[in-house]
Amino acid sequence: MSTVLETEEHQALRAAVAALGRRYGRDYLTRVVRDEGHPDALWADAAKLGYLGVNLPEEYGGGGGGIAELSIVLEELGAAGCPLLMMVVSPAICGTVIARFGTDEQKAAWLPGLADGSRTMAFGITEPDAGSNSHRITTTARKDEASGDWLLTGRKVFISGVDIADATLIVGRTEDARTGSLKPCLFIVPRDTEGFQRRQIEMELQAPEKQFELTLDDVRLPPEALVGDEDAGLLQLFAGLNPERIMTAAFSIGMARYALSRAVGYAKERSVWKSPIGAHQAIAHPLAQSHIDIELARLMMQKAARLYDEGDDMGAGEAANMAKLAAADACVKTVDQSVHTLGGNGLTKEFGLASLIVASRVARIAPVSREMILNYVSHQTLGLPKSY
Repeated sequence: MSTVLETEEHQALRAAVAALGRRYGRDYLTRVVRDEGHPDALWADAAKLGYLGVNLPEEYGGGGGGIAELSIVLEELGAAGCPLLMMVVSPAICGTVIARFGTDEQKAAWLPGLADGSRTMAFGITEPDAGSNSHRITTTARKDEASGDWLLTGRKVFISGVDIADATLIVGRTEDARTGSLKPCLFIVPRDTEGFQRRQIEMELQAPEKQFELTLDDVRLPPEALVGDEDAGLLQLFAGLNPERIMTAAFSIGMARYALSRAVGYAKERSVWKSPIGAHQAIAHPLAQSHIDIELARLMMQKAARLYDEGDDMGAGEAANMAKLAAADACVKTVDQSVHTLGGNGLTKEFGLASLIVASRVARIAPVSREMILNYVSHQTLGLPKSY
């Protein structure tokens, strides 16, 4: 992989994280999944080295960098076969939102823990009837005028890591006193809050991070649970969604690189006729195309991260969506080709590629489908009319 476009600091970070990833690797993550545990040892080591909070402000124990640095960390761990999915949620989404919009008290309470890995936060936006259409979110927050508390009621689905997170950043809606319409707002809901219930969703996906359905039944929260300004919900929401897309791209690129490296290594060694199978263009060319697709996706991801870190939310929105689509497509195609390259061995536990077939499709579906990204580009970039 070429790093000529990266700064020396980014190259050094990439090399250091890659070294950490090699100490753990795919075997470590496989054992964690088998034992139904969590990658606590890797999380702790990554935290100790300052990688988990590399994007958070220095004054709160972070590295003072941005999503560009955090995406490097996730990509390199993924390329080593041991990505940490909670990095997408805890420091990237929740940490970013709190750092940008939280009160001084919220920053002091949460950012040091998110930076050093001692605390984690999940993110709850998707609902049973509000997947791609976030305007249909029905989780509502009403204010108890007597106490000033907020009361949250609603449901969320496919929320990652709620069982291990200290709190979940819940996207709800409050009524605008002037117009009567509902507007999005963000609330910090501690894990053991009364009325905040979770049910694990059984998944075919083999990953240490579990998925949950959440039920909020008049969950009472103090006024300080509201993140930022009650009237700035959309701005705050998209401040978290753009990093989510960029980090999902990093997750996909890392997985694709891991699968490609396994396939290339196999193609160099495996001989059926007189030469290694990698000498045949029917094997070599698809792998070369995968490498090209991965590199192109990374370039768009780097563009998106730079725009976001420079404060260009609108420009980052377009680039983050395109990076996520390109990376997800590259990952699916690369994993498929890698399994095919190994033939029967590609389906064995020994080589560990078959489980990636399901995992690689996640980024095509979440956090936003490729079809909705194409809608976004059609409407926002090309100015074409909406069909919905």
